[in-house]
Amino acid sequence: MSYFVYMLKCADGTLYTGTASDIEKRVRAHNHLKSGAKYTRARRPVDLIYCEAVEGKGVALSREAEIKRLTRTEKIALALSSHKLGSGK
Repeated sequence: MSYFVYMLKCADGTLYTGTASDIEKRVRAHNHLKSGAKYTRARRPVDLIYCEAVEGKGVALSREAEIKRLTRTEKIALALSSHKLGSGK
């Protein structure tokens, strides 16, 4: 099963990284539902700035941890390299 590692930019400018099996449903939850992360509920709206498909939940969790260890500058560079941050997607 495919999983996604994603990064969100919150309304306050902070970044949030997570994993999901259904990225559209998860971003919708972050923006509108109580099932979104507590961190993002207080910082809505959020925008998806990076998304990477990986094979399996274990790989997704490992990649999430790897991204979380990056500096903010490195995270922004990763998002820019995917062309999502600059286009406002």
